[in-house]
Amino acid sequence: MRLQTAGAKHAPLANSLVAALSALLGDRMSSAAAVREQHGRGEGPFSAMPPDMVCFVEKTEEVAEVVRLCAEHKVPVIPFGTGTSLEGHVLALKGGVCIDVSRMNAVLEVNRDDLDCRVQAGVTRKALGEHIRDAGLFFPIDPGANASLGGMAATRASGTNAVRYGTMRENVLGLTVVLPDGRVVRTGGRARKSAAGYDLTRLFVGSEGTLGVITEVQLRLYGIPDSIGAAVCQFESLDGAVRTVIQTIQMGVPVARMELLDEVQMRACVAYSRLEGFAAKPTLFFEFHGSEAYVAEQAETVGAIAGEHGGSAFRWAHRQEERNALWQARHNAYYAAVALAPGKRGIATDVCVPISRLAECILETRADIDRDGMLAPIVGHVGDGNFHVTFLVDTDDEAEMARAEAINERMVHRALAMGGTCTGEHGVGVGKMDFLVAEHGDAVSVMRALKMALDPDNIMNPGKIVRV
Repeated sequence: MRLQTAGAKHAPLANSLVAALSALLGDRMSSAAAVREQHGRGEGPFSAMPPDMVCFVEKTEEVAEVVRLCAEHKVPVIPFGTGTSLEGHVLALKGGVCIDVSRMNAVLEVNRDDLDCRVQAGVTRKALGEHIRDAGLFFPIDPGANASLGGMAATRASGTNAVRYGTMRENVLGLTVVLPDGRVVRTGGRARKSAAGYDLTRLFVGSEGTLGVITEVQLRLYGIPDSIGAAVCQFESLDGAVRTVIQTIQMGVPVARMELLDEVQMRACVAYSRLEGFAAKPTLFFEFHGSEAYVAEQAETVGAIAGEHGGSAFRWAHRQEERNALWQARHNAYYAAVALAPGKRGIATDVCVPISRLAECILETRADIDRDGMLAPIVGHVGDGNFHVTFLVDTDDEAEMARAEAINERMVHRALAMGGTCTGEHGVGVGKMDFLVAEHGDAVSVMRALKMALDPDNIMNPGKIVRV
């Protein structure tokens, strides 16, 4: 979570490369300072590191030609979707050319009978949801931001529905990818399973733009449930809330969403999203999918578990508008947290642990934060053991930044000692490269070998995931 201040010095783009890109794209390329600045930062704590040029592409063939030209000149390529990543994924550490895929925003096909679709990489999750809603379908992966689906595949995104529907890893059926030499490959397909060759789809899902540029994504879809029930339950203790989560998962209740907000985060959300009638207490948000009878059965089971651990009676959001408001408040948790400390910046980080160790990890982390006097809400997709901490800090205060970084480091190593991971969904980027080594050891050298086999000149998003 260190703030970056400057990238390595690099030579300006060759005139021949600029001329070739101009001939290909015309006015769909820019070296304007404001455009470059916008494309040199995500939503993480890192200072902007702009590329030398931004190319706005509209089809796979254009991406391939831009990459081929950059490979010819050994110039770095940085893919860019909506810029919502948190670990410095879009920083142009060595300058180069940013490939903005936001204009690649077409839904190419929807196969209702087979529950799948194919989209260009720049389609956002909300745009896809609106496109398929009338067909009675939905796509469940919902990171807080309205991210592009190509970016979500590249970072192996997750979200509130992951406890039931999985992450991007489980819901990407195939990809179209431009390799570092400009070749276009298509991985996977529409079949639900295959034993044909290496699983290249899973190699590129989570590769964070270091192995190629994703231009199209084949996705698994789901039918909109007959009945959806959303409820909120508040607890007197954080321990009671987390143990409710653990017991619910261990009993096999197929909850669609189960989100934890600690008392600090709930205080922020009540104020920011005007959640009337709720207290600043540890809180669980639930959503149940299925038939009306099945939803009622799930809710009854979870309600009984919550009651055993000091939970209040469920407060239901029956109408769709109420459910939308509830989940929008959850998605706005980051902005609510930042509003707790005007003038400070929010630095979000995450870990994920086996569900049996979740209570221990969260409670120790909360105690560590409080002991140090930091203001840092906790929120999480706790149904799969993933939780997030948002440190509210003055980035100009070196002592405060050092304290936040020390707590984060202890949290990550605590999670690793429990058999967990340094990141459940934010990814590695530049922010967690050292933690990746701590987690995977010599396996990182295998990742590096794969990187160098596909990208021997290290032009694809250099300086991310593994050091070359």
